[in-house]
This record gives sequence, structure tokens and C-alpha cells, in this order.
Amino acid sequence: MYKSELDKHIQNATISNNFVFFGESSFLIDRYTKIVTDVADASILSFYYDEYDFNSAKAHLSQGSLFGDRNVLIIKSDKKINKKELDVFVDYCDKNPDNIFVFAYYGSEHKTYINAFAKQSTLSVRFFHPKDFEAQNIIAQLAAEKKVTIDKYSISHLLQIHNEDIALACNELDKFVVYDRAVTTKDIDNLVFGLAEINIDEFIKKILNKKDFKEDLLSILERGEDEIRVVTAITSYLTQLYMFNIYIRVNGAPNALEILGYPAPQFIVDEKANLSIKIKPTLFYKLHELLLTSELKMKSADVDKSAILLSTLIRIQKLL
Repeated sequence: MYKSELDKHIQNATISNNFVFFGESSFLIDRYTKIVTDVADASILSFYYDEYDFNSAKAHLSQGSLFGDRNVLIIKSDKKINKKELDVFVDYCDKNPDNIFVFAYYGSEHKTYINAFAKQSTLSVRFFHPKDFEAQNIIAQLAAEKKVTIDKYSISHLLQIHNEDIALACNELDKFVVYDRAVTTKDIDNLVFGLAEINIDEFIKKILNKKDFKEDLLSILERGEDEIRVVTAITSYLTQLYMFNIYIRVNGAPNALEILGYPAPQFIVDEKANLSIKIKPTLFYKLHELLLTSELKMKSADVDKSAILLSTLIRIQKLL
């Protein structure tokens, strides 16, 4: 099934209560996971990547709620899950229509799930990267939900600034919520930090996701950024991720106020939670040790700080 078919099911209220989402667009997987699990007063259990535990997941769906709430199970993983285990969750949803189950698969082995649930009630949906017009429509819809007035030309401009990355473009909408007028392209130019001017957080995420970062690094250094500051920024970012990781392991779900000391936008919380849980605690130690050692080397006299920085970033990606 594709996104258009799922949209029709949602529109016609013929939607199932168990789903497998996969494909090329992580943004759409996240978006539709939120849409189908947006249930008031639900009892939600979410597993992020390596946190998945079959027995805990099964117990959550099998138990009856004392307060009549609906039981919702969300599993987010870049690793495949045995279909026999998924069938157990589907069966609990078939027996109890108040249950909701979503398996959000972020891996690349899409063929595994294309026809795996053809004879079951499960809606198995593959999401491709949105085309230009589709991306604009999604942003327009999200803007309307946030009560942000923005026309199609400004939306197109926003996407162009972010090299057609819909996730980044959608995240920018929160900046315009306070506006009591239509957003213009000039407003976007004033407030949006595009990929053309590399944002240090986006640069760090590219490193952690093992993507090519060399052009971004060159742009940052040409802009006059100090190599030591780049290292300390990465160290600080990893420290935050480690705090997310530990909190999620102990409490099951992130809480920005308790982790960071201030409330953060939900998309930032979700993003850092997803990144943090991919890294094991022992690896956090190795990454911090590498970064602190590199910072100390850079503070020595007569060294090539750029070479040390590049070597450090390559080693980080090898460790991940």
C-alpha cells in the first residue's frame, strides 16, 4: 500500500488499528505514526530501536485498562522484527479493536514488509520521498494546523532554502506561530537558517548518521569557525544525547524538562531521543574520550588543527 491509499482509509474512516510503516521517507513514517496514534487518554508504550522487548510489548497490548483507556504500542526500529512476533501484536489488535499497534521500520530492507501482511488486517504502507507538490501540500497542511498563514510561494521558498528537505522545512514553522499576519519570503530569509549556511547541529547530525560531511566542514571552516569550538560543540551535543539515552532506559520515554532543564519543541525531543537510543552507553564513553583527546591535541602549539579535526570526525563515524 502507498500513502495515497492510506489517506483514503483515514478520510473514509475505514482505517485499521495495526500498521507497519516503512520506506524511504523517515519524515512521513514519523508523521503518520503520530496521526494514527493520536488518541486521547491512551496508554502508550513506545520502544526506540534497541530498547524493543517482545514480552513487555506483548504484556502491554494484552492487558486490560483499568480506566477504559486504549492501549497503544509503538515500535521504532531500523532493524527487522521477526514476523511471528509482529503477528502476535496484530492478533491482539484483531481481538481488541481498542488496541493500536504501529511498527515504524526505518531500515532499508523494504521488500520484507511489502507483501508480508497481505492476508491480514494490517495496513502495510511504504512511504516514498514526497515530490515537490506533495511536499508543499504537507507543509501547507501543517501550517494550517499550527495556525500559520503562508502561501505556496513562501512554502516553495522555504523548501528551496533547505534543499527540498521537508523535515527541516516543517520544523521552521514553529518560528512563525507568533505571527498575526501572513508569512512572507522576507520573513523566511530573516529567520530561517538554511543549509546553504551550514547549521552546526545539522552538521553534527550528519556525522552521527554516517553521512558525507566534508563539504559542510569546509563551509564551516571557511566561515571562520574555530576547530576547537567545533569539537566542543560535538562533545556538548553527545552529552545531551547520553542524558536522553540514560533517561529513556530508566523511564521508557524522554522528558525534555527533566533532561535539559527547559521544555523543548516536540520534534527536537523526538529527534534527540531517536539519535540517542542508537548509541550504546559504552560507545558514548569512547566517543567522549576521543573528542577530549583531540581537543587537548588542538590546544598544543604548532599543530594542524584542521587535520586533527578531520581525522577525529572520520574516527567518530568508524566507531558508530
